[in-house]
Amino acid sequence: MLTSARARFYGFNLGIPLVCAAVVFLLFDMTRIDIAISNLFYDPLHQVFPLEHVRLFEQITHKWARVIPNWTGEAAIVGALLSFFWPVFKPQKRPGLLRLLDRTRLSKPLRFAHEHRRDFLYVVFAFSLSTGVIHYLKGHTSVYCPVETTQYAGKIEHKEWFQNFDLLNVAGDGRCWPGGHASGGFTMLALYFVARRYRWRHSKALMHGALALGFVYGTTRVLQGWHYMSHTFWAGIFVWLSCWLMALLFYGRAALEQPVSKPAQETLAPVLPALGNARSST
Repeated sequence: MLTSARARFYGFNLGIPLVCAAVVFLLFDMTRIDIAISNLFYDPLHQVFPLEHVRLFEQITHKWARVIPNWTGEAAIVGALLSFFWPVFKPQKRPGLLRLLDRTRLSKPLRFAHEHRRDFLYVVFAFSLSTGVIHYLKGHTSVYCPVETTQYAGKIEHKEWFQNFDLLNVAGDGRCWPGGHASGGFTMLALYFVARRYRWRHSKALMHGALALGFVYGTTRVLQGWHYMSHTFWAGIFVWLSCWLMALLFYGRAALEQPVSKPAQETLAPVLPALGNARSST
């Protein structure tokens, strides 16, 4: 029988995403809500999504926005590589090398990378798994983007992902489901699981920020006609599950289910009255 802590852990990390998947499937995939939302941003007279042709909007929301997940992934790769410097070259046994590193202020960054090797490697693998899952689903569902379908003056008939899904073979040329751009923002959820490992009290704020980033990335593509709204929700669900499963592999459930650390003042709050009484009695 599951303990309450374990039940909460699996309920939050697995149960909620599965419930969200069922809701998105029934609410979006089985209805025309996606099309109704996209219609709000479509100009039927000129048969275009106006924001699709605004270069500055495209530059800011699609090109520049990629910097955040791209630089995070690159920083994790660099950190993972540097983490092997200390055990390989053993500066603690080479005074000359250690003095050089101290003089060039490289010893602290290299020690930090070594101490947090598991975290850097986790982010690299979590990003890789999330990207791999999204690419697999894109290729094996062959969903076309709104602007490519006859619904919006395109040439391809609109179909839902489950109508084309093929487990083993590439289903076709469509590459729109789930949302790739949104998944880039959602991959920042990997940092939330690192924060949970250390019981950082602001870890939920980090989670909310990553979720908001993914939804912003996904919504901007909806405005341009390059995704339906449900594509963003599906991207978030699959990226969450990918990051969570990789965190389980790297850190284990026991580390991730621990409650966050309380601020120092909250921790000391029960002690302070006793200290005050002790002082008054002296």
